[in-house]
Amino acid sequence: MKEEDYRIEEQEPGQPLIELQGITKVYGKGQAELHALRGIDLCIYEGDFVAVMGPSGCGKSTCMNVLGCLDTPTSGRYLFRGVDIAGLTRNQRALLRRHYLGFVFQGFNLLSRTSALENVELPLLYRGIHHTRRRDVAREALDAVGLSGWEHHTPAELSGGQQQRVAIARAIATSPAVLLADEPTGNLDSIRSKEIMELLSSLNTDRGITVMMVTHEPDMAEYASRTVRFRDGLIASDSRGSEVTQ
Repeated sequence: MKEEDYRIEEQEPGQPLIELQGITKVYGKGQAELHALRGIDLCIYEGDFVAVMGPSGCGKSTCMNVLGCLDTPTSGRYLFRGVDIAGLTRNQRALLRRHYLGFVFQGFNLLSRTSALENVELPLLYRGIHHTRRRDVAREALDAVGLSGWEHHTPAELSGGQQQRVAIARAIATSPAVLLADEPTGNLDSIRSKEIMELLSSLNTDRGITVMMVTHEPDMAEYASRTVRFRDGLIASDSRGSEVTQ
């Protein structure tokens, strides 16, 4: 099977896209043992826009790393479209990341000497997509984030907001089911932060991309339709609109 043909079957309507069941994560041993996650139960549905909040060290970033298949839980089950991630090989987890997950980081993580277009092409290159097709898809992604005409600029020639737009274009170029954003506005001023949040909101509503976003900023969290708050390695609350589950 060619990598571009890799697929995980969609589920019946109403079933969670992502389900965490009793997820724990323990680092270290003995007196150095740290329980980052203490038994997380969480369901994420297609089209959700979730703001993940909580104080530093509460487990939210660890949870995002588990969701992104960047780390494995100590115990519990992580299901993606009903598929138990624990049953996948390392290569299969890599394929899941490439085909279904997009990542946006606070620090942009762009290649400094590479053009915006080439930065966006990178995940398509890993998927073995032909050069001509890569260019077309990357241009479409840059256009979608409002950077048409900026294809050949390097990160040093772009503002912070533009660099984050390139990072978002790179994340959506593969048409992911889920966009995992870790403090996407953390390095931006208030005006650029608003622009990025409006962009994430439009990707969620117009393209149906499920968004999971870690943020410390309440005004950024207001763009989400759901807020999950972590405390001491547990979910303290899960609210959608006016409804709050403790």
